[in-house]
Amino acid sequence: MTTSIADTAPLLIGGELRPATGGATFDVLNPATEEVIGRAADAGREDMDAAIAAARTAFDTTDWSWDHAFRARCLRQLRDALQGHIEELRALTIAEVGAPHMFTTGPQLEGPVADLGWLADLVEAYEWVTELGESEIMGVRSNRSTRPEAIGVVGAITPWNFPNQINFAKIGPALAAGCTVVLKPAPDTPLIAAAVARIAAEETDIPAGVLNVVSSSDHGLGEQLTTDPRVDLVSFTGSTATGKKIMAAAAETLKKVFLELGGKSAAVVLDDADLNSACFMTALNACTHAGQGCALTTRLVVPRERYDEAVEAAKGAMAAFAPKDPNDPGAFCGPVISAVQRERIEGYIALARQEGGTIEIGGGRPTGEGMERGFWVEPTLISGLDNSARVAQEEIFGPVLVVIPHDGDSDAIRIANDSPYGLSGAVWGTDPERIEKVVAGIRTGTLGVNGGQWYGADVPFGGYKQSGIGRERGREGFEEYLEIKSVATPA
Repeated sequence: MTTSIADTAPLLIGGELRPATGGATFDVLNPATEEVIGRAADAGREDMDAAIAAARTAFDTTDWSWDHAFRARCLRQLRDALQGHIEELRALTIAEVGAPHMFTTGPQLEGPVADLGWLADLVEAYEWVTELGESEIMGVRSNRSTRPEAIGVVGAITPWNFPNQINFAKIGPALAAGCTVVLKPAPDTPLIAAAVARIAAEETDIPAGVLNVVSSSDHGLGEQLTTDPRVDLVSFTGSTATGKKIMAAAAETLKKVFLELGGKSAAVVLDDADLNSACFMTALNACTHAGQGCALTTRLVVPRERYDEAVEAAKGAMAAFAPKDPNDPGAFCGPVISAVQRERIEGYIALARQEGGTIEIGGGRPTGEGMERGFWVEPTLISGLDNSARVAQEEIFGPVLVVIPHDGDSDAIRIANDSPYGLSGAVWGTDPERIEKVVAGIRTGTLGVNGGQWYGADVPFGGYKQSGIGRERGREGFEEYLEIKSVATPA
């Protein structure tokens, strides 16, 4: 990789690393310092059209979708090439995303890169033809089989909070399945996507047009990608409001849509749980990457008779996760991505006060050394509200935790499910039978029990209700990018 974070990040279209038509660029800020750390090519509609055309041509005219062994080799090449640049990518991820250093050893960078190897193994082991045996219909005997095939051109639209994780969760299985891809990264985090594009173009055998990366400050290019009839599937991660618009726009061409959307996940604490551990871990979860994660638990649902104790325990825990420079190896809570996002979070904190809530800790901007600039928000704990409050119902996407009382296991399940979302959650307790009933009762896509971690390349991730459609990662996520063809031949 021959670039630095000061260079203009190019587009990747049809195997060519190039500027946007007309040479337009836009600045990218470090959210911890507000400094300009680079520029990205600012694509227009002509560039997006060229990227879609390149992906369509590569799918229709090459052996990419049929040569399973070649795809597996290319995925391993990409993994190895990325690992060879891991320190450059780490520095760029910390600078562009504001991701704390420690998370780049996991889901912010190293984890999703390593997961490309899991996908390569899956391609090689996958049953690409399944024999169904003979049948006889109206005197005709036939041998039947099913054959999974790549769905075609994939439009991938990704957010800024975990760009490596989410970019690779779309690029990886789509390429593994034999699809071609047009990736539109979030305008807040285009540099890391462009760095990956450069590595793929210069250091792998992935054919021209198979992977295209188009950065733009114009959100209208996402709509263009969604509505173009040459695109067969749109894979989107982001807000539920935008997901609804994408689903509606994609309906015109009846293309398949994968949506991974919002969450307002509940950590349910039963009356026999270790309350201190549950409150500590939930506070930690809510402060992870400054609360900028759709699957983070942001509602702490505790027994009413232990409510005050739970508030104090959570308050003490959140005090331990004060924001730090994301380059600090001990940092856990960094900045939020932008001034706009900080203002949105502060608006919700003000709303909590208006609704009658008490700000137990936080609620403002930290004033420590090095935080004079940057988009910082104090970890904030809210008490005194029930589950009907807007701050308990709406996704805030910041380090904000709401403590809600429950009146027994059934009531706790009711509260957890009293949400338009169903993405993730947690259960804390000691009685296995009671835990199992709560796990079965909560309508959500992932659950951790007593601190159990579900994250992994082989684990499907996605939500119920307005948290999305489909699953990402795991075998199920890979199969989102496949169509099934049934074939009959004479017996």
